[in-house]
Amino acid sequence: MEKRVLLVEDEPNIIEAIRFILSRDGWSVETHVDGATAVEKVLAAPPDVLVLDVMLPGRSGFEILRDLRANPETAELPVLMLTAKGQERDREQAERYGVSCFMKKPFANSEVLETVNALQAGALGRV
Repeated sequence: MEKRVLLVEDEPNIIEAIRFILSRDGWSVETHVDGATAVEKVLAAPPDVLVLDVMLPGRSGFEILRDLRANPETAELPVLMLTAKGQERDREQAERYGVSCFMKKPFANSEVLETVNALQAGALGRV
């Protein structure tokens, strides 16, 4: 069974790094760069895991996460949120909206791989 991840990120270097490490581990990686249409993208074909950047063009990752959690179809979708800022306020807001896991950039490739696999396996619940 194919493992599917949707990466909503607008930074090309991060997209390539995450695509490389996850596809090497057998993941099918789809990417999306626009925050304004991210919810529709998720709903059209819900992935096994969503990797979501905080700062996106169109809408923030927080707004996207809030909308996904409010929808019964995606309320339990495992979400790994990435942020360049990493401020405690961002982490708290992500937790309020129901993020599964929160990671600061720059991150270790192994950390992303381990976290995505753990989320897919159900080993990590919401923080």
